[in-house]
Amino acid sequence: MEIRIGIVQSMKELELDLGADSNVDQVTRDVEDALASESVLWLTDRKGRRVGVPAARIAYVDFGSPTGDRVVGFGAA
Repeated sequence: MEIRIGIVQSMKELELDLGADSNVDQVTRDVEDALASESVLWLTDRKGRRVGVPAARIAYVDFGSPTGDRVVGFGAA
């Protein structure tokens, strides 16, 4: 599962591949809990890298497709 997090006052997004075995519902709860408590959202990608994002800096969270399939090129619709 891929996730993109927009950061307040930043042009860049944080993109993470959490792996196919990640649970969308659990990650959603983690994001909601971090936002509600104004704490740090900690995520671990499929390579084991831990990333922390202060909840106050999160502009949006976008969950990608669970399969990770991307369509690239002129045929993408």
